[in-house]
Amino acid sequence: MIKKVLLTMMSIFTISLYGQEQLTYKLPISKGKLQINLGKAKIEGYDGKEIIFSYSKERHETDERAKGLRAINAMGLEDNTGLGINIIEKNGVIEVNQLQRISPPDIKILVPKEVVIKFDHESQFGDKITFKNIENEIEVSANYNDLVFENVTGPATIHSIYGNITAKFGERIKSPLSIVSIYGKVDVSIPKNVNANLKITTKYGEILVDPKLPLKMETNSDMIRYNDQLTATLNNGGNNFSFRSDYETIYLRAL
Repeated sequence: MIKKVLLTMMSIFTISLYGQEQLTYKLPISKGKLQINLGKAKIEGYDGKEIIFSYSKERHETDERAKGLRAINAMGLEDNTGLGINIIEKNGVIEVNQLQRISPPDIKILVPKEVVIKFDHESQFGDKITFKNIENEIEVSANYNDLVFENVTGPATIHSIYGNITAKFGERIKSPLSIVSIYGKVDVSIPKNVNANLKITTKYGEILVDPKLPLKMETNSDMIRYNDQLTATLNNGGNNFSFRSDYETIYLRAL
């Protein structure tokens, strides 16, 4: 039954003022797990009972020769949403996959706050992925995407090979937090009053920490500079935070 709902719950409307088509696809789901494989996306939590996918398409992007045809990729997945993506349900998990390997659509996804998000994208054409106002567990794995997190509470496991990771965690931050980029920068902001056990590691990069965080170390100008590994207790300890970049700089900032 739910598979039929997934294939039929779609609405499309046009914003003529800006010469764009605003394409929208909705799923009546407020709990469960969402697994995303997209090269470019903005993912935002909200107080709702539907997962809402939207895409603003420029009118000049329309391929007249494609009329009457449906996009399909090498995996046999078809565009069953009208947004250039495929959405299916497998064993209670909603799976979202792009069809275009090189130029994916810039999809915005509104996700009910009780839905658990897993993101996994391996393509070398991966672009920026933004996560905002996420209050549930999140797991992210990417090879080339730059990853941005705004007002995310955790728990969170975030891993990238080549992309930079920028994360700002809210006041209700929850552990465990694990953020790793092998070749990219890791830039993390946390509340200065949070209780945490910190482990920060780099092999060939640097570790820079905001002096407003209560760590008793010598300061150099605006930031504190450490060796290749820092293990410390922040305030009274408790939450477990682990940050790592093997070849680039790790920035730890206070909110």
